[in-house]
Amino acid sequence: MSQRYLVTGGAGFVGSHLVLALLRGGASVTVLDDLSTGHEAAVPKGARLVHGSVADPDALGRAFAEGPFEAVFHFASLTLVGESMREPVRYIAANVAGGAALVEACIRHRVARLVLSSTANLFSEPAKIPIDEDEAIIPGSPYGESKAMLERLLFWADRIHGLRSACLRYFNAAGADPDGEAGEDHRPETHLIPLVLDAAAGRRPPLIVFGDDYPTPDGTCIRDYIHVADLATAHLAVLEPLRTRSVRYNLGTGTGHSVREVIAAAEAVTGRSVPHTIGPRREGDPAVLIAASDRIRRELGWRPRFPALETIIAHAWAWRQRNPHGYR
Repeated sequence: MSQRYLVTGGAGFVGSHLVLALLRGGASVTVLDDLSTGHEAAVPKGARLVHGSVADPDALGRAFAEGPFEAVFHFASLTLVGESMREPVRYIAANVAGGAALVEACIRHRVARLVLSSTANLFSEPAKIPIDEDEAIIPGSPYGESKAMLERLLFWADRIHGLRSACLRYFNAAGADPDGEAGEDHRPETHLIPLVLDAAAGRRPPLIVFGDDYPTPDGTCIRDYIHVADLATAHLAVLEPLRTRSVRYNLGTGTGHSVREVIAAAEAVTGRSVPHTIGPRREGDPAVLIAASDRIRRELGWRPRFPALETIIAHAWAWRQRNPHGYR
């Protein structure tokens, strides 16, 4: 019998790529998603979709009835940093309540392992760059705060109930499935690379670059972009250590690229210009965020297969060319 896994938020960007990786490995996958931000068409064929929220006891019951599960992967949450600054109560209440309900269900159904989709937004004031797992957690938004609270909840769930957990702090997820079976389609879109590609394709107005006066070589913010397929393999890699202990890892390539470098790389990949204008800085945007992923490399042997920015952009561009309207 194939191993069974539950993926909450499996109709979303990173979640759907993890579902693909599990299915390709021969696993049986149940997806729990309320489709408020995800897309039913993004759920890979072969996965079972349970339509509902992690905060809904009935939906959780229907999802766990598909078990027993070897592990649960938790992606389902509200994720827009800017929106969380406008609606802090909604973000913290929804993300923490939903996560707590899921953790309680895992304990009740005797699931031994849970993998949390966490965030680099835990680190708004890093003392050093690249950022490692020993960096002080100072969330940069209510969204980041909600993930920090879930990480603490999982600490106590392990200590008291033995629920092993992996908290994976993503930096900037990007790209698309190299075989073209999944891609990125947020509504609204807030990630830089799809915004750049849509501007190049003429599908949206010129890109706004938020600030060009940062203390970086070209004045624009620098971020660490990690391929979504590499994030999926990291989720698979942590399953084995979770048999004996909980883990926390920062996930990135260790290399940063500025907004202007992303634009230049996109122009090289697409052969099109990227129209853009310079706008004011966004409140709370750090100048540089780069991950130190040495710990997961050393302990688990994980390595990004697609670290090059041009490759990440090329995969994203290929998917958007085949799917100009996303999953619609």
